[in-house]
Amino acid sequence: MSRNDHGNSTLIIILIVSILLAALAAVLVLQQHRAATHPAAVAAGRPALSAEQKAYLGALAFGDFHMSAAANFLGDTVTYLDGKVTNGGAKPVRSLEVELNFVDSLGQVVLRETAHPLAGRAAPLAPGETCAFRVTFEHMPVDWNQAPPAARAVYVEF
Repeated sequence: MSRNDHGNSTLIIILIVSILLAALAAVLVLQQHRAATHPAAVAAGRPALSAEQKAYLGALAFGDFHMSAAANFLGDTVTYLDGKVTNGGAKPVRSLEVELNFVDSLGQVVLRETAHPLAGRAAPLAPGETCAFRVTFEHMPVDWNQAPPAARAVYVEF
């Protein structure tokens, strides 16, 4: 019997391509997570809010929060926050930064994260429009009270 080395090399190529695609997917997920939860240090480099922007922050409403958790491909637990933001003002919103505060059973903040719920949108959030968003968290504090966070808009661009 003759051995078919060509079939073995095809299997190796398929395996290598599969591993590369999995690594690429992991990198894209990590970048998306970082875009959705910018550290405060990056936010410090943005321009200061104008009086108009400060006044507009109150026109943005958050709600319909739901927390869920799932195991990722490494076996770690990933926590998800699904919510909605509504533009109650008269201007389209291109960019939005939200502060999320998770508390413990005593009401003390145990985790403060910054999220960008409009980061993946091509079009601005129109006046009166509501948009669903999802933020992922890889590590939640042990003393977190399992409730959705308090959310408040801290930066907006028109």
